[in-house]
Amino acid sequence: MANSGRSTSRSTITMRDVARYANVSQSTVSRVLSGAADPIPIGEETRERVLVAVKELGYHPNLNAGSLRGKKTRMLAMLIADIANPFYHPLVRAVQDAANEHKYDVMIANSDHMVQNERQFVESVIRRPVDGIVAVPYHLTDDEFDQLMDRTGVKIAVVGQHVHHPMVDVAFSDDSRAVKAAVTWLLVEKGHTRIAFIGTPDATGAGARRRQAYEDIITRVGVQPLPGYVQFSDWSFDGGHAAMLRLLDLPERPTAVMVVNDLMALGAMSAIQERNLAIPQDIAIIGYDDIPAATWVQPQLTTIAQYPGEMGQALARAIFDRLEGDYDGPGRRYEVPCRFIERGSA
Repeated sequence: MANSGRSTSRSTITMRDVARYANVSQSTVSRVLSGAADPIPIGEETRERVLVAVKELGYHPNLNAGSLRGKKTRMLAMLIADIANPFYHPLVRAVQDAANEHKYDVMIANSDHMVQNERQFVESVIRRPVDGIVAVPYHLTDDEFDQLMDRTGVKIAVVGQHVHHPMVDVAFSDDSRAVKAAVTWLLVEKGHTRIAFIGTPDATGAGARRRQAYEDIITRVGVQPLPGYVQFSDWSFDGGHAAMLRLLDLPERPTAVMVVNDLMALGAMSAIQERNLAIPQDIAIIGYDDIPAATWVQPQLTTIAQYPGEMGQALARAIFDRLEGDYDGPGRRYEVPCRFIERGSA
């Protein structure tokens, strides 16, 4: 048996631990323990490995989770990162529309990108059971999702390519590829060499990926960013404004800036205009998301469009596939392509 003799220091043994110990998928463990008829038979040797792992690890299936599967609450919980950011509005609307069609209610929580708020959401779901979760997690780990599902039996679908839990459905856009293409465009098509980056601390997966993509392209073409050309702040308008002021105070200011999201990009544009500099003649700006306000400013914001409504639709379909018994397999991944939109700011 794989991992024979392994002990675990975790106080709560989960289904994921059993799967690792038995060297099988988590869905296989679930099928063995459910005892239900299965259209794809499980081999006797595999079944025995799972049962031995359960015994040796001392795993006890959560009875509350089983009861939830049999008795629905007809409630979804939704976690978003910033309720004030228009990026999330189409995502929420898509999930609510699907929930209405299936006669479900939706309760919405806001994390403000803070790890303690995401964990408070998890505790709330444990106290107030729901059937499914649609989330935009920046900090929750695969292990935390594992323990949540093990304790409650909840179905989970998320936005975020950093999530790789074997039973969680994921919608995402390839932000690394999109940022690389945008920075390449600034270099090749527009001739910029002094390109800065405004982002968020690497504790958030999206911020880290987009910063790394910027640095990969800059390094590949042999352009060394000057000291101070990577600035970090929070995801807000004010955060972008403050970071841009720091760039403008450098001895040699950049001629173009790649910004991690549109709200921060709009804040950066405000800071530039306060200094009586012209966009894009003095400094070009590219954002990320294509929120409605990107076309309300002058000049309009060049950006990378994501499609949160399509992500919400994909995740809602995934959740209700599981809740209605149409699918009970491994987590699925839905890529929603981005699109570069050239406007007046670059």
